[in-house]
Amino acid sequence: MELTWHGHSTWHVELDGTSILVDPFFDNPHTSMEPADLETPDLLLLTHGHADHIAHAGEFTDATLVSTPELVGYMEETHGFEETVGMNIGGTVELADVFVTMHRADHTNGINTGYEYDAGMPTGFVIADTKPTQESDPDSTAFYHAGDTGLMTEMREVIGPYLEPDVAALPVGDHFTMGPTQAAIAVDWLDVDYALPMHYDTFPPVEIEIEDFEREVRATGSDAEVVVLEGDGTFSYED
Repeated sequence: MELTWHGHSTWHVELDGTSILVDPFFDNPHTSMEPADLETPDLLLLTHGHADHIAHAGEFTDATLVSTPELVGYMEETHGFEETVGMNIGGTVELADVFVTMHRADHTNGINTGYEYDAGMPTGFVIADTKPTQESDPDSTAFYHAGDTGLMTEMREVIGPYLEPDVAALPVGDHFTMGPTQAAIAVDWLDVDYALPMHYDTFPPVEIEIEDFEREVRATGSDAEVVVLEGDGTFSYED
């Protein structure tokens, strides 16, 4: 599995030959890329409808769009997406050669474009090469993109023990999402091998010292390794 961070919450995921783009927003200081620089992904996943998560989604209309039914409907109407999958929290859908499970995120989700749209619940995704079951699968590979969220006990009680992510991308910028302390607790609860920070140092309200996150993870006693990527940097994970 290869995970490339294009700044903020924008990730490009390659898993089992499937190309996935999550929350495309390239107007951020951590990337030198434009949407046109990327090949069209197989899947485009949107966690919620805020502008810093859907800003450049319209550049990838040839991808299969995956999101809540409400946000899918909005994107179909405004950008002309034709291949779409509307799913909801708790659901798992097999797409291409991966399994996408949607989970809740604790956040808000209005779309303000002169009119107010209901984009459904904010979400996160677990992307895996096997379908999650109650039987632990040590050979499965799974990536958790938490979306914009605060700390929630579902990370400890559901996402960690049952969806079993190996790698988690977590917002750490505070103000609008978890900050370093709560994100570090999330790392511990999820019991992941690797934690990748996101949603920080994009705008003044979310500017932090990323070393604070690394220190807070160590303070939990977690064995997870924090991987701080430079913009457009790639992390490769193998079981």
